[in-house]
Amino acid sequence: MSTRPRRSPKPYRRPQKDPVRLLAFEALRAVDERDAYANLVLPPLLAKARQREGWDSRDAALATELVYGTLRWQGTYDEIIAACVDRPLSEVDPPVLDVLSLGVHQLLGTRVPQHAAVSTTVELARVVLGDGRAKFVNAVLRKVTADDLDGWLDRVAPPYEEDAEEHLGIRYAHPRWVVSALWDALGGGSKGMERLLAADNERPRVTLVARPGRSTVEELLKVDQAVPGRWSPYAVRLAEGGEPGAVDAVRESRAGVQDEGSQLVALALAAAPVDGPDHHWLDACAGPGGKAALLAALAAERGALLVAGEKQQHRAELVARSLEGNPGPYAVLTTDGTRPPWREGTFDRVLVDVPCSGLGALRRRPESRWRRRPEDVAGFAPLQRELLRQALRAVRVGGVVGYATCSPHPAETRVVVDDVLDGGPGAELVDARPLMPGVDDLGEGPDVQLWPHLHGTDAMYLALLRRTG
Repeated sequence: MSTRPRRSPKPYRRPQKDPVRLLAFEALRAVDERDAYANLVLPPLLAKARQREGWDSRDAALATELVYGTLRWQGTYDEIIAACVDRPLSEVDPPVLDVLSLGVHQLLGTRVPQHAAVSTTVELARVVLGDGRAKFVNAVLRKVTADDLDGWLDRVAPPYEEDAEEHLGIRYAHPRWVVSALWDALGGGSKGMERLLAADNERPRVTLVARPGRSTVEELLKVDQAVPGRWSPYAVRLAEGGEPGAVDAVRESRAGVQDEGSQLVALALAAAPVDGPDHHWLDACAGPGGKAALLAALAAERGALLVAGEKQQHRAELVARSLEGNPGPYAVLTTDGTRPPWREGTFDRVLVDVPCSGLGALRRRPESRWRRRPEDVAGFAPLQRELLRQALRAVRVGGVVGYATCSPHPAETRVVVDDVLDGGPGAELVDARPLMPGVDDLGEGPDVQLWPHLHGTDAMYLALLRRTG
């Protein structure tokens, strides 16, 4: 019988909790389980971490990059993970997949050293999944370290010549159907399309609007490293990572967070020539209130009244909060724009910023690209048409309607406008391009499509229609 002493078992080591990665995982689970949006989930989590754990700006920046980057590249990372596991991804539990995606993003999408990316992700797995599944995470991530992002893209994306849309979709992290829809809207060759897809993957800097009569650009430019906007005379861009909640004018609703594309839409409608009086303006789909607040301030300068209509009560409350303190008269109504309480021909100017797929704001809501489906676009179509028809009925003869969407999808833009013009109240298109002075690359008109890669804005669409009968 052997008398060799037995080895003592390795002492159990408790997993090390990493607050930054734990918070990122919590945010990803909220997005997956509750269909939440990262831009709504993350700020309160970060605020709590700053208060309780004394996080500095570097901790917050890393957590933000982990969440947004992982969500943005989700579909592409799924392809890479699928190449490293021995089962369909549908058989991998969602929490495990979230941890793996966080690890893959650190390995392929950040400057986190490879060993640190693997070890911190495995520790996270031990904390939130248990030791058994942490071993699976470790094995998969070890396989991912075999190549960099470009190498993996070459492996998992088909050649461009064989399937251009699938190639671009995987290389730039967009679903194939979204690539197809954006390409139809943009037209042209692959270079412009690649620039657009790449721009969708860049986190935009926060843009503020100085609401006329309530704040000024000069006031907002006093914020550290703030710079004037590119197009709107009321726009100011904060430095990367800038906190709008720290700006007094924003906290007091004298200024707001608003993309320059949205500002340009409101300014173009306000600048459009109308025949006759100009006293009554309407924002028919006003929630959450950004465009309504700018329009109300512009209307006040001319002695006009703005009526802001919003169907959902909680969004109407947000509109009222944005308009509080407006220097001129306004009214906020909780009402359905398809069955409005106002009489036909009541208003001189009407904005109808219709519910849409949101494909023009993928920079801000990276999870949307993976959440939306092609049938969603068709689902919005009847509502978009009816809202535009009612907007044309609400405006008087000689007045102007602005039809806006945060989507460049042709089925949500020109197709809707053309259909309503063919069968609705008498109206004609007004050339919107001269009403955005200094803005280049606005297309052939008369409508306008803005683009992230050309204008640095969300992909806002605007058609202006004057009622003729």
